[in-house]
Amino acid sequence: MVEERAESGVGAAPGARKMQSGHVVELVALAGEIDEAPRIATGMAEFDRVTGGGFVPGSALLVGGDPGIGKSTLLTQTAASLAKQGHRVIYVSGEEAVAQVRLRARRLDAVEENIGLAAETSVENILATLRSGEPPALLIIDSIQTLWTDQAESAPGSVTQVRMSVQAMIRYAKKHGTVLVLVGHVTKDGQIAGPRVVEHMVDAVLYFEGEGGHHFRILRTVKNRFGPTDEIGVFEMSDGGLREVANPSELFLGERNANSPGAAVFAGMEGTRPVLVEIQALVAPSTLGTPRRAVIGWDSARLSMVLAVLEAHCGVKLGQHDVYLNVAGGYRISEPAADLAVAAALVSSLCGVSLPDQSVYFGEISLSGATRPVSHGPSRLKEAEKLGFGRAILPKGSAAPKSKKDQAKIEANLELVEISELADLVARILAKAGKAKNPHNPEDRE
Repeated sequence: MVEERAESGVGAAPGARKMQSGHVVELVALAGEIDEAPRIATGMAEFDRVTGGGFVPGSALLVGGDPGIGKSTLLTQTAASLAKQGHRVIYVSGEEAVAQVRLRARRLDAVEENIGLAAETSVENILATLRSGEPPALLIIDSIQTLWTDQAESAPGSVTQVRMSVQAMIRYAKKHGTVLVLVGHVTKDGQIAGPRVVEHMVDAVLYFEGEGGHHFRILRTVKNRFGPTDEIGVFEMSDGGLREVANPSELFLGERNANSPGAAVFAGMEGTRPVLVEIQALVAPSTLGTPRRAVIGWDSARLSMVLAVLEAHCGVKLGQHDVYLNVAGGYRISEPAADLAVAAALVSSLCGVSLPDQSVYFGEISLSGATRPVSHGPSRLKEAEKLGFGRAILPKGSAAPKSKKDQAKIEANLELVEISELADLVARILAKAGKAKNPHNPEDRE
């Protein structure tokens, strides 16, 4: 615990300065002309997609991610891309020496003349350096947990130091129109470490995600004052740095085996981008009193709900079976539209038969066993058609397009199988398995 007395700004004490009478603020009408925020294109299409079209001058962005995931690599390549366009960039590293940053830039082929490097952690020294020259177009601070200021007596990385350091850097960026990118460490829960107020102070919060055993990375936005949220940018990590992936569906479906039981292709949405991923399920008889339920890439509570609906309304007995569910490629799904694909994969694995080839699934399942339509149906179908799929299993009403012309185009290239009850989907899979076989009878399964 450290006693703190802030003179101004967030957390200032009431008696820190003399109370002064305020001045009248001019009020403007809500209705009026709207000026679009100017943008600085980074030259990296995936990064521009996530930020809403590029950097806004004077904005502050916070980028978080696990150690070694590639945050510094991403920002080094972004800095080089902006420097190629003639913008002045300053990269301040508090964790690495200048030689280490130069070595990474050389390995990434991102050596540019307009990038200034500094290895410094003192906020006062950084601000003095910035004021001594022309304000840069982009300022990168790696990372905020290493900064410290003389105005706080606590150690670097503490709540007080992080908050006051970020506040000073944002004040400079707003005053001089510089794009400020801050790198933040994350906790073991995946949240950005430090005070939560930092996420409220910045204009955009981005998470750089990925699994260590997979070569792709996802840049996800969770807050953006100048663009949409829930957008993703997909990158592939290679020896030469990060490579943009224009069509992530091909990446997630690249190693798919269409003839294996328990595999269903889900047509999902990430912001405005449709993404097709494979959901894999394994249902095996259990010798334990309490069967296992293991989930990777999806909500475990959602899986329990789907299992309960299958047993209560469809007669699919899974109480004596271990259930393993995995989203291929290390991808994470957060939307409930994956219910139908998960149910199809579970029943397929239980029956031991593969699902119809070139089919995609999406739709939400209610507790009554009915299927509910989901949003962005035409976008999901268009992505499936582009990748060569010929059939879509979906709830009624999900494929309603904006015009009849679009409806006719979708129906001409895709066979739409609309179902209203989950039992209809289960009956279709059981019919393929054969009426002579009962999936709930172990003897018939053998």
